Amino acid sequence: MYTSKMIGELVRKTRKQLGARQQDLALAAGTGLRFISDLENGKPSCELEKVLIVLQTLGLKIKIEEPKGAARAC
Repeated sequence: MYTSKMIGELVRKTRKQLGARQQDLALAAGTGLRFISDLENGKPSCELEKVLIVLQTLGLKIKIEEPKGAARAC
């Protein structure tokens, strides 16, 4: 299970490995600098859609699996 803090640390680590500044990531993902800072600091109330866009921008993937035997809700 991931926490907001763990996701933020992964975003920061990946961004730095790519040699990007927070400003660069914010521009590429279409978010504000404050959002990137909050995300990297593990703020738990960050907007999910924006988090997903940032992850995609960095090339990070998440995997969600339904429990075995669970009926599809959508």
